[in-house]
Amino acid sequence: MRAAGLDIGSRTVEFVVLEGGEVASEQWFDTTPDVESECALLLEATAFDHLMVTGYGRALAELKFDATTVTEIRAHAEGAWALFPGCRTVLDVGGQDTKVMALGPEGRVAAFEMNDRCAAGTGKFLEAMASALGFAIDAFGAAALRGSEGLRLSNMCTVFAESEVVGLVTRGEKREDVARAVHDSIHRRSLAMVRKLSPEGPVVFSGGGARNPCLVRLMEDDLGLEVLVPERPHMLGALGAAVIAGGR
Repeated sequence: MRAAGLDIGSRTVEFVVLEGGEVASEQWFDTTPDVESECALLLEATAFDHLMVTGYGRALAELKFDATTVTEIRAHAEGAWALFPGCRTVLDVGGQDTKVMALGPEGRVAAFEMNDRCAAGTGKFLEAMASALGFAIDAFGAAALRGSEGLRLSNMCTVFAESEVVGLVTRGEKREDVARAVHDSIHRRSLAMVRKLSPEGPVVFSGGGARNPCLVRLMEDDLGLEVLVPERPHMLGALGAAVIAGGR
């Protein structure tokens, strides 16, 4: 049986097909205004027996493709459990929200926290701050690791924080030090969500934020728990949806 999972996110779209429980194919691309047509072409070109859709665009898929849908919370939990059986906490820093899930002994979601009311602490916030400081997003985390501690941002609103980081550079602060302050602020926000659930390890870090080495380092240092990062952390939601489509 071929089970497919489609994650239509705010920034990217991911697609995973499992056959016999193993990954048979996977694809991803940036979300565009014509995401409906792009997803339709993707589904038409792929053979599968069952499809499960998650992400911000799942309601669109349910309407346009008559697809079965699942929440991002459950999809990410199932994806994490599939890769790391026995994990107990999942942190997902996505494009426009941050989610934390506490898992029970069988991998089911026992409790969760979610920040989806503003861009603070999300991938979109990271992109805006990287741009304001003149760093490519892929180099932003490494730059922050080279920075020194000490600076602290007073704003998490994207608009005000952007002005603040520009002001810090203008007054002579090193860009790497400001980058570290940005990462510290994001980390503190995520860490508070994780600790609110009284986390147990191992912790799985997913989403685009998990590709940022500074965020991973800070989380490991402060939690004192094992933090596991998938090889392709942005694919975790689609993988989880495919696992559910396969009967989990």
